[in-house]
Parts: sequence; C-alpha cells; structure tokens
Amino acid sequence: MEAFFRTHTYLVEHTNAPVRRQLMDEINWDDRLIGIKGTRGVGKTTFLLQYAKEHFAADDRRCLYVNMNNFYFQGRGIADFAGEFCKNGGKVLLIDQVFKEPNWSKELRVCHDRYPELKIVFTGSSVMRLKEENPELSEIVKSYNLRGFSFREFVNLTAGTHFRAYTLDDILRNHEHITRRILPEVSPNKYFPLYLHHGFYPFFLENRNFSENLLKTMNMMTEVDILLIKQIELKYLTKIKKLFYLLAVDGPQAPNVSQLANDIETSRATVMNYIKYLAEARLINVIYPVGQQYPKKPSKVMMHNPNLMYAIYPIKVEQQDIMETFFVNSLWKDHAVNQGGKENYYIIDGRKKFRICDASGNGKIRMNPDTVYARYNTEIGKDNQIPLWLFGFLY
Repeated sequence: MEAFFRTHTYLVEHTNAPVRRQLMDEINWDDRLIGIKGTRGVGKTTFLLQYAKEHFAADDRRCLYVNMNNFYFQGRGIADFAGEFCKNGGKVLLIDQVFKEPNWSKELRVCHDRYPELKIVFTGSSVMRLKEENPELSEIVKSYNLRGFSFREFVNLTAGTHFRAYTLDDILRNHEHITRRILPEVSPNKYFPLYLHHGFYPFFLENRNFSENLLKTMNMMTEVDILLIKQIELKYLTKIKKLFYLLAVDGPQAPNVSQLANDIETSRATVMNYIKYLAEARLINVIYPVGQQYPKKPSKVMMHNPNLMYAIYPIKVEQQDIMETFFVNSLWKDHAVNQGGKENYYIIDGRKKFRICDASGNGKIRMNPDTVYARYNTEIGKDNQIPLWLFGFLY
C-alpha cells in the first residue's frame, strides 16, 4: 500500500492539466460509483489526477489513484485492495483502466455493497458498455464520456483565452452577438486549421511527432480496446485494421458492405459488426437517416474527427470532408446527428436541417429559410448563415 501512496503523491504533484475540462463540472461527484469512458489518448488519466488535485492534498491518504496495469492486481482483486484502503481511512479510490482486471464489474459491485463509505471513480474504454453488458452495475454506476479537446478548449489553451461554452440554441439564436465577443480577442481562422490537423487529442502538447503518436494510439484502439474488450481472436485483427483503412480512404459516404466483405474476406454481417466496434472505439462516426439505427446499413461512415483523417491518409484530404467531419464530431456530444436528404445536409435532433458549405461559394447556393448554413472559410455569419468554427464552442 505504501508504494501506491508514493506513486499517487508523485503523480498528483506533477499533474498540470493544461485545460480544465468542462466534464469536471458536469459530473455529480456525490455519487458513489462513477465511470469515465473515453477513447484512448483524450486525457482520462490526467482527468482523474486533476480531480484528486482539486479535492485533496497530494499526501492526503483519504484519496488514492491506482492503475490496473500494475502487476500487483494479477494476484489480488479490487475488492480486497479497497477493503485494506478503507481500513486505513480511505474514502475515494481512483481506478485507471479498470478493464485490465478480468472480473472488474463484479469486484466493483462487491466494493459498492461492502464499503458504503467508499467512493470509486474509474476510467474505461469507450468500447465498454457499462450498463448494458454489466447488469450488476446497471442501477449503481453513473457513466460519463470524456471527449477530446473541443475547438473552444484548443483556442483557450493555445491563445490563453477563457471563452465559455455555448448551447446549440445559444448559437442558433445569438451567433452574431457571440462572434462579436470572440473576434476582438482572437482570430478563429488562425487556429482552426491547426485544430483540424492536431487539436483534438491532448498529446499534441507532448514533445513528440504528433502523427506518429496518433498512429500508435489508433493501433492500440484496435489491438486493445476492440480485441481485448470485445474478446475477438487476434487472427482477425488484420481484417479490422484493413476495414478501417478502406473506410478512411473512401471518405464520408455510404459503405459498400458487399465490396468491403469481399476485400477483407469475411461476411457482410461481420463487416457490420466491425463497423459497430470501430464506432464504439471512437475511430469512426456512423450516420443513419432519421429513425434508423444499427443493424441497418448506415447512410454514411466518416472518421470520428479530422485529426484521424490527416494521420491515416494525408494525401487524400478533401476540405469538404474535413469540415463535415468536424461538424458531426462537434454536435455528437449532446445531439442526435442524422443524414439529411441531400449531399452535405444533416438533420440534428430529428428536426433541424443543416448544410455544411464553403462561404466562398455563396453565389452557387440558393439559401432556404428552413436550413441553417454552417459556412467555412469565414469568421462571421448572418441570420441563418453561421460560421462553422463556432460549433466548436458547444463544449
């Protein structure tokens, strides 16, 4: 136990979150069992340590961070460890990468029932279905998703600003007023291309090659998050990776499932399952028409965020594809995103029609009052024409 406390103290003392994540204020910290899910690389470890730093002194033994990567847990379960922690006055146990413990859900249930004074906050992969696949936790766990940086968070970090987030209704009603508050402090066009290329994942701050780091992370997503958690045999890994590459190269469009099945030498049903797993791993976004969902064939498959597009196939990056990917990824957190009836159109929350378009091509577009035009290559908007970058301020 002493070794864990020494590690905890060192990590908390040396944690310096570059941006305070909005999720920190959205979580009800009074709950006793809290799960933080998120794709690999978005900063879940830093999030846990930042919580510890905000609520406890580094040497306060009421709080302890542990990582299930530690081989110690190969011989001892979470519940036994938690019992010893509680016996020594522990109150808050922060568990990183909980899925590395084979019986993690049952162990967490034992902790919840056996130690009523203990709060557990744990992190897991976005692939995990905490409630659906773990019925013993369904009524007691509160689940949250930690996403990569929004454009707002990226601007605040790189420009030293302190802009707040806005709801979609705020932006639709008051976008002209909001941009008048932002533009005197910062030029979005200066930072937007940088964000699209490398701003979603916090590790762009590290002194390493971003694209190589992201490629490594993408491989870990398939090799660990999908294979390990979904318990898929290793021999199928190359098929999943090839499918992901083919989807990336094709760009945002409806997948030809039969052709993909032929290309990776498997069945159509397996292709659909793999697409679902890639979406759960936050490697792709899957778009359906309003009222449809899996296992129906999607109307469009796109990369989860623009950074992935530059990393996986940088020689074929179309501006329109990048901008639509940014829009969908920004809206995905709190809104239902469906395919519209035409190309470049999306339906948000089942009712509001959006079109993503280039502001410099305005003369070719006939503006309809029932459509919101998310326009790129501009910093300002008017009426139902809104600058696309502003949707990056939704969280």
